[in-house]
Amino acid sequence: MRDIRKSAGTKAEKIAADYLCQQGVRIVQKNFRSRYGEIDLIGWDGQYYLFIEVKLRNSYEQGFPAEAVDARKQRRICQTFDYYRMKHKMDEYVPVRFDIVEVKWDGTCHWLKNAFDYIE
Repeated sequence: MRDIRKSAGTKAEKIAADYLCQQGVRIVQKNFRSRYGEIDLIGWDGQYYLFIEVKLRNSYEQGFPAEAVDARKQRRICQTFDYYRMKHKMDEYVPVRFDIVEVKWDGTCHWLKNAFDYIE
């Protein structure tokens, strides 16, 4: 079951990356990992560095995909972002945004820009 979920997640991330590229986003990195967690996609839209969580759901019985990005998950993404920023020597004033891309099984995407604020 875990392999199926991982495979579906990988496919959803590719769909999301393709969709974002069509919207003018340049994907800088995929699956950035740290001891705090993982950021699915990191992109640049010409104004902001985007730190993007990709979510896929079989159905909406469990709620919308973005609802799975709770405060705990947001904090982990922000901690991973802090590590990325340090590792890449990014100035603290570089404009960043935390987005979510919901991917549906039919391949359609819903992009939630500025889905959550930075959490320390």
